[in-house]
Amino acid sequence: MEFIYILTAFVIGFIALRCKLPPLVGFLVAGFSLNSFGFTSTPTLETLANLGVTLLLFTIGLKLDVKSLLKKEVWGGATLHNLFSTALFTLCLLILKQLGLTMFSDMALSQLILIGFALSFSSTVFAIKLLQEKGELNAKYGTVSIGILVMQDIFAVIFLTISSGKMPEVYALGLFALPLLRPILYKILDKAGHGEVLVLYAITLALVLGAGLFELVGMKPDLGALLIGMLMAGHSKSSEMAKSLFNFKELLLVCFFLNIGLSETPTLNGLLMAFVLLLLLPLKGMLYYGIFHLCRYRVRTSMLATLTLFNYSEFGLIVGGVAYKLGLLPGTFLVAIAIAVSFSFLLAAPLNSMSHKLYTEASKWLKEFEPEKLNADDRLIDLGQSKVLILGMGRIGTGAYDELQARYGKQIIGVETREESAEQQRKEGRNVIQGDATDPDFWARVISKERVTLILLAMPHSQANVYALEQIKARHFQGKIAAIAQYNDDEELLYEQGIDAVFNIFNEAGSGFARNVCDHLKPDITAIKS
Repeated sequence: MEFIYILTAFVIGFIALRCKLPPLVGFLVAGFSLNSFGFTSTPTLETLANLGVTLLLFTIGLKLDVKSLLKKEVWGGATLHNLFSTALFTLCLLILKQLGLTMFSDMALSQLILIGFALSFSSTVFAIKLLQEKGELNAKYGTVSIGILVMQDIFAVIFLTISSGKMPEVYALGLFALPLLRPILYKILDKAGHGEVLVLYAITLALVLGAGLFELVGMKPDLGALLIGMLMAGHSKSSEMAKSLFNFKELLLVCFFLNIGLSETPTLNGLLMAFVLLLLLPLKGMLYYGIFHLCRYRVRTSMLATLTLFNYSEFGLIVGGVAYKLGLLPGTFLVAIAIAVSFSFLLAAPLNSMSHKLYTEASKWLKEFEPEKLNADDRLIDLGQSKVLILGMGRIGTGAYDELQARYGKQIIGVETREESAEQQRKEGRNVIQGDATDPDFWARVISKERVTLILLAMPHSQANVYALEQIKARHFQGKIAAIAQYNDDEELLYEQGIDAVFNIFNEAGSGFARNVCDHLKPDITAIKS
């Protein structure tokens, strides 16, 4: 039966991709289609789906800065949104009950509050998957969104603990000693190499030391995987570890989205309830935007973060399931929440695929803060007198910076999305600033300086490079632009956008290797003229 699921997911996912929609939309539709023909989820599919979620949260932990969670904009914003959205949803449902809507007429206030609480969460898996596909996990709005989601996961743990009546085991206090294991875990990672042992070590950390250990002491397994990832985030090989899990994790997440579509059989009453809940979704989005605006983030950051979180969470299913088992909610609401969660994904995915275009249009009438009044973490960037701009200061960007500085002196500036990475670059003597290279406001300021004559797009994700190129071209930049690419279709897309030069990093690695050998070894070989 799993073979039918895989084939259906591939066919519909491929169609979605060709229609310029995120493939996960296809996977959700595949699940609904299979459900309509009488197929249901299987234990194997559920197990693979859970593994995918666990590995996803572990890889996010590998990239997460703990300090970002301690900022008042994150924990305060998440807390305010959880409280206000629960109250707002409860009020709306109470009004519908007073209006005599049959489906809510027999609901007690406590039940309406429980539903409002379930709807206040956004999907961690869905949001992070979208950010990964757009290559914007480290963009400002991406880090803000992830911070909010992590705080919501913590709220989820508290709720599940209280509702189940089962407190974590006493020896759960031993989890506070996990940081003491960091030196040992780091040494093992140093010796794990770069192949299959590295992948196996990552899976062991995520599933055994993370999810398994936390479940053993009565804690949420997914939270354990996330925290173990955060514990390993400071290691120089953490990024490599995350990349080693990428394809495996993506394959397992296909099962997650299939499972969402297969989870419940829609009923007419459930569909009507779900439709009502979807009508309330814009209120959730407006509340997110209002809180981000209160934190004095730029319009772009506020809007894109809102769109990223503009969905209901699979956690709503967990709340509904727990409440149903405790006799607090009727079964029809469990079906309604399942349908509402799935449909919110289908609604949010295309909106996020064109989020930058939506922002460009909305920025014409949304009022921006004065630069000096913006949140300190979200202010615009001055590039000074630099002539060469390098976007993305990973290995390739750093190598390009050092080579160009050796040739042209201190006229180079790098832009890196993560402040920690930018700070490390500055410690190493490079002129690097933190900034979001996909930000239209950023490009408007950069290009207006009219001093930059060469831009190198060295970001690892082709979509981020393509979008940055679109922004540059839209502002009539007169200098030269070059970019890196991993695949031939990425090269073609960049050339279609009018770039001056594209360097395939795999092809160029071979020629670069040969040049380096000839320069350093100077082999005694006589060239033969053809």
